[in-house]
Amino acid sequence: MWSKIISYLPSWSTLFQAGLALIIPLGIYYINTSIYSFVGSKGAKSKHSSSHPLSNKHNEGHMNQQHEPSSKITGNYDSDLQAIREAIGENSDVHFREFVMKKFHARSVLVFIEGMQDEKLMSKQVLEVLMFEGQQQGQDQQEQPEGISNSFIKESLMPLTQISEVTRMEELYEFILLGHTALLIEGMKEALLVGPPNGAIRSVNEPTSEALLRGPRIGFTEVLSENTSMLRRQGLNKSLELKKFQVGSRIKKDLVIAYIKDIVNPDLLEEVSRRISKIDMDFLPESGYVEQLIEDNYLSPFQQAHNTERPDRVINALLEGRIAILLDGTPFALIVPVTFSMLLQSPEDYYERWIPGTLLRLLRFSGAFIALMGPALYISFISFHPGLIPTKLVISIIGTRQGVPFPSVIEVMILEISIEILREAGIRLPKPIGPAMGIVGGLVIGDAAVNAGIVSPFLVIVVAVTAISSFSIPTYSAGITLRLLRFVGMFFAAMLGMFGTILFFLLICIHLTKLKSFGVPYVTPFSPMRLSDWKDLYIRAPMSLMKRRPVMMKTQQRKRRS
Repeated sequence: MWSKIISYLPSWSTLFQAGLALIIPLGIYYINTSIYSFVGSKGAKSKHSSSHPLSNKHNEGHMNQQHEPSSKITGNYDSDLQAIREAIGENSDVHFREFVMKKFHARSVLVFIEGMQDEKLMSKQVLEVLMFEGQQQGQDQQEQPEGISNSFIKESLMPLTQISEVTRMEELYEFILLGHTALLIEGMKEALLVGPPNGAIRSVNEPTSEALLRGPRIGFTEVLSENTSMLRRQGLNKSLELKKFQVGSRIKKDLVIAYIKDIVNPDLLEEVSRRISKIDMDFLPESGYVEQLIEDNYLSPFQQAHNTERPDRVINALLEGRIAILLDGTPFALIVPVTFSMLLQSPEDYYERWIPGTLLRLLRFSGAFIALMGPALYISFISFHPGLIPTKLVISIIGTRQGVPFPSVIEVMILEISIEILREAGIRLPKPIGPAMGIVGGLVIGDAAVNAGIVSPFLVIVVAVTAISSFSIPTYSAGITLRLLRFVGMFFAAMLGMFGTILFFLLICIHLTKLKSFGVPYVTPFSPMRLSDWKDLYIRAPMSLMKRRPVMMKTQQRKRRS
């Protein structure tokens, strides 16, 4: 009797696999919980210490030592000029052009940084006007003011579109170092900033990271004013608003958030503004820094802000109720919030008719699944469940694996790591030789590995299809994430076979279900289920049927206006 009961029990290997399938997710859960609790307690301690009165007093004293109150401009030409020279220090690229205004017999100086202003404009519209104003206005019968004033200079002398006043020395230093041209005149207690910074900029070109066959051939540049003007040039929109921030505690840069005022959710706008205003870092050279500092979950491998170089993509996102973040010095704008389906969508889906657009989108979803699960499924079938493969195909695969000394996981790792190194090398090499090196290197390494008996020819096909599938993902950052998770899936498959592969896929689904981007569920409209948003998910419905904006954005205006 007992022997018959025991015969129905699973084998020890099956029990071991089931135990691992239970222990691994529990271990991941407790590790994740421990990390979050540690980070939270650390943040609470720092908050408590910063709220302590003695700590605040010490910090206030330290700040007073580091940053003394800025003095005002006195109007005394010699002392003000000497203060500016002392503040500028040893910066050899800062130039002082002194001259005399003949009309008022006032000494003046232009302070500017070499290469960050339009010299022709400064010479013609500033120096020439101010130096020879007396000769040109000497015969004029109109009354002139007895003394010099900034209003007279701005309104009657200099034909410039941008002139602003500065009254404090500290602000004047900052503007000069940012590239503005400062005008200091004897007797005036205000300095004038004449004209905007105008350094060398890159011309507008086609985006390199988001190539399209059909669509606008225009991409953002590194100049913030150029990028905001590109958004304005997309078409007349009175509701498009641009809100400016300054980020960077030591090196300040301008940052702009763009949104459609009568569409965007006010709560989302407030949350984005709050996170940006709390950024505390010395310098933000690229929008990737902003993305990492404002994301919801920094432990997640999935990006929670979408980066793009295309103004048309930004405008379409704004019309859905999203918010764009543009940083000076980078051509990549951020779009928040983001969902997983957005990463597999391309602007070309909407420029083509809905049937080809739907086909292309389905191919991308299939390619993403293959890029993530292809090697893991190969290891599971070959090493653990060959009985699930058709007999003729099994015989063919066994024949190709004759003489291979490594188990399937090792040969997959060899080829996958080689492909990743070749891909990275192709990106870093100069453009004329990068693509050729990648293609030739892949062919040579794959053929040599097969001839040497290190890997099987069937595996070369699997890895090649996986690599090609990852190229179909339109967002480069999303492709990196899937390439990273691919190795994790291979580890699960090598440990538990098909059980591990399914467990790996379920863990990703659980993580994506819990993940949010600025309060919006990452896998919506899958979860929570919103069937009305499925018109722009797997399929791209005809334009005549897409009458409403996504429900998940909670926009002020649900209906799209024609």
